[in-house]
Amino acid sequence: MARRIKRTTPKQDGYRMPAEYEPQERIFMIWPERPDNWRDGAKPVQEAYTNVAKAISRFTPVTMLVNNSQYANARARLPRDIQVLEMSSNDAWCRDCGPTFLVNDKGERRACDWSFNAWGGLVDGLYFPWDADDAIAGKICELENIDSYRLDDFVLEGGSIHVDGEGTVLTTEMCLLSEGRNSHLAKADIEEKLKEYLGCEKVLWLKDGIDPDETNGHIDDVACFVRPGEVACIYTDNKSDPFYKAAQDNYKALLEMTDARGRKLKVHKVCTPSKPVLLEGAETIDRVAGTIPRKNGEICIASYLNYLVTNNGVIVPQYGDENDELALKQMRRIYPDKEIVGVKTKEIVFGGGNIHCITQQLPSIILKK
Repeated sequence: MARRIKRTTPKQDGYRMPAEYEPQERIFMIWPERPDNWRDGAKPVQEAYTNVAKAISRFTPVTMLVNNSQYANARARLPRDIQVLEMSSNDAWCRDCGPTFLVNDKGERRACDWSFNAWGGLVDGLYFPWDADDAIAGKICELENIDSYRLDDFVLEGGSIHVDGEGTVLTTEMCLLSEGRNSHLAKADIEEKLKEYLGCEKVLWLKDGIDPDETNGHIDDVACFVRPGEVACIYTDNKSDPFYKAAQDNYKALLEMTDARGRKLKVHKVCTPSKPVLLEGAETIDRVAGTIPRKNGEICIASYLNYLVTNNGVIVPQYGDENDELALKQMRRIYPDKEIVGVKTKEIVFGGGNIHCITQQLPSIILKK
């Protein structure tokens, strides 16, 4: 039976977005190939994606979606236990163009199929066209036979939200109030939309992210829920750190917040790299119309917070920085019951994202007793 597009809202139908630390059935990723975004013909980043997929597959099955032109290459590079399916896309950010999956207490799943416009559309989007990426969520829902809610009038990316699974959503004003997304809506309207489509009761707004130029400040670089009533936040005392102000401001703001159930948040500090990660190899990135050109020495958005929690594992970025081990140590304290796995992801950061950005989880079906 084909999937159906629902005309109600998830909250009306009793659905909610589960937290990332709830059980997962599968992780979706999209294979990278754009020579105008990835250096050296995307071969170094394909190796990084492969290593991320291998790490995830130790804990959760992985499906890699691949354009026709790269199917044979991806299938040859990836282990046989990783599923490879042909599906057209514009780039490789499944968190942002993939569906946001929902669950209810009856053991059923649905999904939100948000409009995607490459992080800002014709205002400040990163590439054109983005039509294939905008179709990804619907195709994944078709693949999984999951009914969805298509929002033609609301732009949202998965990396711009984190939820605790108990009624609270965390986001940034820098992103959701940006001109290139939903400028026709007031902040109160956007908040109501989040509540209705994520099945939440309260929205926690941080002011700024650390990536104003690409994602317009996605939350998944700066803060996330680690369990109900607890969040992790990037933190540094180094005033020369490019992320110092946002880290300090967000940490202080989170300390004053309460969640949907009235709990004052416990905030865990997660370090930033000791030195900025700077773009290398820009001379090998193709320059084409519709894509913003890149320059060597640009500060990359290298955050240890852009990790993935997947069942019994936490997959954490590593940059060849002296704070890599400190970040893993902090994660072990935050997630004492999970295995912490570091993966080198500098090549992914060069393209504008990280582990959380390139993955999207399908939650397991759980029947509430």
